[in-house]
Formats: sequence, structure tokens, C-alpha cells
Amino acid sequence: MEPVITSLLDTDLYKFTMWQTMLHRHPQTQAEYRFVCRNQPAYPLTELLDEVNAELDALCALSFTEDELRYLGGLRYIKSDFVDFLRIFRFQRGFIQAFAEGDQLRIVAKGPQVHVMAFEIFVLAIVNELYFRRFDRAAAEVEGRRRLEAKIATIEAFVQQPALRHPFELFDFGVRRRFSRPWQREVVQAFSARLPQVFKGTSNVRLACDLGLVPIGTMAHEYLQTYQALGVRLRDSQKAALEDWVQEYRGDLGIALTDVVGMDAFLADFDLYFAKLFDGLRHDSGDPLVWAEKALAHYAKLRIDPHTKRLVFSDGLTVDKAIAIYRALGDRTQLGFGIGTHLSNDVGLQTLNIVMKLTSANGQPVAKLSDSPGKTLCDDATFLAYLRQVFNVPAEAT
Repeated sequence: MEPVITSLLDTDLYKFTMWQTMLHRHPQTQAEYRFVCRNQPAYPLTELLDEVNAELDALCALSFTEDELRYLGGLRYIKSDFVDFLRIFRFQRGFIQAFAEGDQLRIVAKGPQVHVMAFEIFVLAIVNELYFRRFDRAAAEVEGRRRLEAKIATIEAFVQQPALRHPFELFDFGVRRRFSRPWQREVVQAFSARLPQVFKGTSNVRLACDLGLVPIGTMAHEYLQTYQALGVRLRDSQKAALEDWVQEYRGDLGIALTDVVGMDAFLADFDLYFAKLFDGLRHDSGDPLVWAEKALAHYAKLRIDPHTKRLVFSDGLTVDKAIAIYRALGDRTQLGFGIGTHLSNDVGLQTLNIVMKLTSANGQPVAKLSDSPGKTLCDDATFLAYLRQVFNVPAEAT
């Protein structure tokens, strides 16, 4: 059977944008990433261990093709020296290990961050696809197509209603938890062909390249988390990360992620300078409407017209949730909705809740203080308590 990953473009755009920034700003950083399954699978993931290792072998044999490099180089925010780096880049098999620990599948990537940070999305896509290959693919795709038609019909009916001030716009964010690579392509092609007025792009760089779509993405949690261990004062880590981003992209890729230490702590750092320089904010945990009200109030306090900014939502969205949020906010600010699992893995089977997160940088722990219970990530309770204290985040909030 063909490997799960056949192209190094088959990943999220924000992997490349964070990768370029770290290569230019902090290429010496050492990092460790760990795989975690947050829910109970239908069978132990350790049964996939041999297949996972074979897929990692295949991944580490891939390199970027000249066509892929030409596409990346054509994105105005990707710099020529980064393309040159990718031309000689190969994943190093010695930097990643997959093993069993009891009935738990463990995958650890450890080494120079610019050599291990890109493993994440590929590992998640590999585990997902291998897992779902053991189910009835034909039956799942029949059910998936039925649900896909229902989503498209829902959106087609919705867009016939009177428009709000700002348009309703959807993106595909489904690489990491997709049912399979061919299934994600089928879903994205359907949305692109049938809902062009609504469907505005995909995070999957391979699909964006092949289908002529806009690649979507800026930064993920790991980017801001890394700055917790880069030598700046911990209290200044978010500001340092945002400042490096501004200097790297100078107006491009202007959506900032807000929930690495919680929305309140983020807004305390997101002063007039950053609020003017960034185009908007991305929500990834906590109540979306509560979050949006905080964002809009912050812009109002800074006397910034909210109609010039964009709020992007990406936390466990469904089409119905996106429409509900849009109805509440579409007259007040620009909006965008990144839908992942509900697009790329809604086939009638229970999905895996898997992540591969940065756990340390330069030998120091890093953490995410999520606005949603259960999404806080840190193995070091002492550091977690210190982080809460520094950013004045009460323990009950995480």
C-alpha cells in the first residue's frame, strides 16, 4: 500500500511560516515534541507500532521536489534562503522514535527544533490514516459523502439568507485528523467547486498547490511556547514572539494566536502597537463568544475600528457552530472559520483526539495554559504553577 505521506507539502502552512521564523531567529534551539492520544481508541494504538515505524522510515526518505520548492518560493512571505534550506532538508530518522509503553503508543521527536518541528503534522496524519485503515473504508466513505452533501446543502441554504455586513468564509484545517489523504482531497475539492463564494482556502499546502486554492495559516501554540525558553523574561515571552513575527513578515500573516497563556494574559501584552500591526486574532479554546467579546472590547478600548480586523475561529468547529458564531458577530467584525475534523473526518466513526505537542525547548519545560479545561499541556507541575503566577492565571482557569 502507498505510504500515507508522499509529499512534504502535505502539511499545514503554519509549519512553514513558523519554521522560517525559527530558522532565521533562533536556529540553535533544541526541542522535544511528544505524541499524546487524549481519548480511548477502538483498539490500542500500539497495534500500529510496526506500521508507524515503517511510515516514519518512508517519511525520512522524502525530500522537496523542484516543483514544490518553486511553489513555496512563489509565496511572497517565503524567503529565498528558506527555500534553499528546504532544498537540502531531509528528516533525520535518529531524531524521532516510536515505541510502546504498556498499551500506549509513544512517539518522541527530539533534536534541533528546525529539524524536528515539522514532524508533528505528518505524525498525526500517519497515525490517523493507519488507524482508520482497519475499518470498512467503503462504508465510511459512503456515509462521509452523505454527510458532506448535508453540509453543502446547509451552507447553500444559509447563504441565500440576507447577508450580514461581513461575509461568511470557511477554510479547511483538516490535515492532522483526516480520515485519509484521498478523503481530504475529495472533501476540499467538493467545497471548492460548489461553494466558491464561501470556501476560501485550505491549510494543506499540497492541496492549495494542486487545486489553485489560497494556503491558510500563520502560527500555532508551539511558536509562542518556544519563547518561554529562549532567554527573555518569561513575562515578556509573548511580546518577544509577536515582535519577531512582525519583523519576519512585516505585514503578512497577521493573525495572532491568543490562548497559549489564556486570552486575558494575551490581551495584557497585545497593546496598541501589536493591535495595529496584526490583522486579527485566532480563537482555539474557551467559549468563542466570550472570547470574541473580550477581543472586541480590547479593540474598542484602543480605539481601533473592529471592522478593520478579523476574528478567526478554529476550535472544534462544525458547520452549524460556525454559522451560529457568524450570526452573532457578522455585523460587528470580519470573521473566518477554520474547520478541521468535521470536514476531513466526519464519516460516522469515532475520531481520535491526538496531538503532538512541544514539551521542552533548550532543556526547559514549556506549557500551554488553555482557556478550555483538559487542553492545558505540561508535564512539569512546578513550571506550570510558575507560569500561572507570572501571568496571573488562576489554577481553576486551566
